[in-house]
Amino acid sequence: MIRNSFDRGPEGWCSYDYHWSIVAKGRNIFILTTWESSGGVNNSGYVWCDETRWSADTPESPVSLLPFITYLNWTGLGPLDLREARVSVYLRGDNLQLHGARCYFWVVGPGGRWHLTSQPLAISDGRWADQPNRFTLRNDESLWHRSWSSDPAEPPALDGLLGGACSYGISLVGFGQEPRGKFCMDEFEIALAGE
Repeated sequence: MIRNSFDRGPEGWCSYDYHWSIVAKGRNIFILTTWESSGGVNNSGYVWCDETRWSADTPESPVSLLPFITYLNWTGLGPLDLREARVSVYLRGDNLQLHGARCYFWVVGPGGRWHLTSQPLAISDGRWADQPNRFTLRNDESLWHRSWSSDPAEPPALDGLLGGACSYGISLVGFGQEPRGKFCMDEFEIALAGE
């Protein structure tokens, strides 16, 4: 079980700023989310970010924002087998202007990124929802969309990517202009298959 309660800090969660990554000559720029010690679900800690920390990742198809991203090695873990894992997360927007974007969970593994487009995530407005988003990472390509491949001539299959996941997070996809506003996350959990 991976559990990010955010009771003591941001626990390795960042936002991805693609435009600053270009300025930095191809070095990826990640900006640590802001941690609040209270105000989360049941007044616990939580993390948030806004448009000052993210920018459109234009090599993705369609163009995506990655407001919440973590790499397993940032917290001392190696790649995980996320096939059939169960995920739970609370998401909240405070004056979050999506401009048509939909919210998805995504996974990066060897050679690419896939978004779970069959399961759009709910973002509550101005308060935490009564229940978290809950979903299972089914190993079925018809439920996902591959948005990026390091080798377009040989893009990675979902099975290998989910089986060796090294990063995951929350995306905003399909916007007319970049979303703006405060985007909050709390009580993120992944239960691996068999747990």
